[in-house]
Amino acid sequence: MTFSAISALSPLDGRYAAKLATLRPLTSELGYMHRRVQVEVAWFIALSDAGFAEFKPLSPGARTYLLGLVKNFSEADGEAIKAIEKTTNHDVKAVEYWIKSKFEARPELEKAGEFVHFACTSEDINNTSHGLQLRSARDVVILPLLDKLVLKLRDMAHAHAEVPMLSRTHGQTASPTTVGKEMANVVVRLQTACDRIAAVKILAKMNGAVGNYNAHLSAWPDFDWEAFSKRVIETPEPLGLGLSFQPFSTQIEPHDYMAELFDAVARTNTILIDLSRDIWGYVSLGYFKQKLRDGEVGSSTMPHKVNPIDFENAEGNLGLANAVLRHLAEKLPVSRWQRDLTDSTVLRNIGVALGYAALAYQSLQTGLNKLEINKAAIADDLDASWEVLAEPIQTVMRRFGLPQPYEQLKKFTRGEAMTQELMRGFIVGLEIPQVEKDLLLAMTPGSYTGKAAELAKRV
Repeated sequence: MTFSAISALSPLDGRYAAKLATLRPLTSELGYMHRRVQVEVAWFIALSDAGFAEFKPLSPGARTYLLGLVKNFSEADGEAIKAIEKTTNHDVKAVEYWIKSKFEARPELEKAGEFVHFACTSEDINNTSHGLQLRSARDVVILPLLDKLVLKLRDMAHAHAEVPMLSRTHGQTASPTTVGKEMANVVVRLQTACDRIAAVKILAKMNGAVGNYNAHLSAWPDFDWEAFSKRVIETPEPLGLGLSFQPFSTQIEPHDYMAELFDAVARTNTILIDLSRDIWGYVSLGYFKQKLRDGEVGSSTMPHKVNPIDFENAEGNLGLANAVLRHLAEKLPVSRWQRDLTDSTVLRNIGVALGYAALAYQSLQTGLNKLEINKAAIADDLDASWEVLAEPIQTVMRRFGLPQPYEQLKKFTRGEAMTQELMRGFIVGLEIPQVEKDLLLAMTPGSYTGKAAELAKRV
């Protein structure tokens, strides 16, 4: 069987491949190789500028050529590295050998070839590469998709700020809100969650086999390797990596920041699962209609159906993302002694976790863009729920000291079909000032929304 969209084992590389075209170059194995080449080149150039007599500063032409290996890295280059790996059976060593192969016929670089991967353990290259991958995936794919959702929900909050809607606490009729205020609630939660994702520092270490610069100091004992390592890691790209320096580690960077990042994304996804389910419910109630698309089929047997599939797909893929993200967050900070390899294979699934998340964000965006508010259905629901005015009535009764207001309204409304006439009759009989009575008589379920509209416009 040849590989194709329909033979792919994962739907991320099959059915949904086109939707993840932006993420794939960043978190695929090719993307991982690309970042490894970037790290090796940055370390090599920095070593040439360290002041060692044995490794003179590289010429401008050599620097341009090396940076070009990173800038122009291609799928063919990745395949060449994989071919070398068949012999080495070691992926990082294959990258080192590939870079050295690019030095052929370039005497200046050939002479300095053994400074490629100098004093490095594989994890010095891998953890920095993962950091670069994660930063790019977060900043180029995940946060922009989430920002689009925030903007869409904010637009909905403002557009529908004054559209009254019946609340349903515990699934039962409750004090009214507005459609916009319910969207605003999500905006605030989601923006806070995005800020947490953005605030995670991407850490990296380059300190040798067990984190002590052992090999480095054996070569140059008087050189400040820690300061040098920090400089390479924190110097902006392309000459550095633009990450945050991790001074203490074993062979591996502890991965605590990764757990923090994955937890932050998972918490964000949980907020969006909540939203997906709520919108699904509102579509079911008829509060929202979905824009029709020519040729689209909702059911193979029921021609009338227009299913909320975008919200269902989003919920399912958010769940898949969180399952992987939570395993990553729980497993990665745990490593036997100075290191074991259980993190290596797990980290190759970063793209899987973020891929399902990115897919879900796109489904949500599509679903939200297809929604049309059904004001008539929402108004009908409110007009059939006059019992929700029991709350303001008993609250005003409490203000004026009437006996057992809660109990009176409980007896009057529970188990009864409330109408405007019944509620008005109850209000007319209250011994409260006429001005307060008039305010209650003028109240409807649709007008009893408190500060909902004001709050919705505030986000």
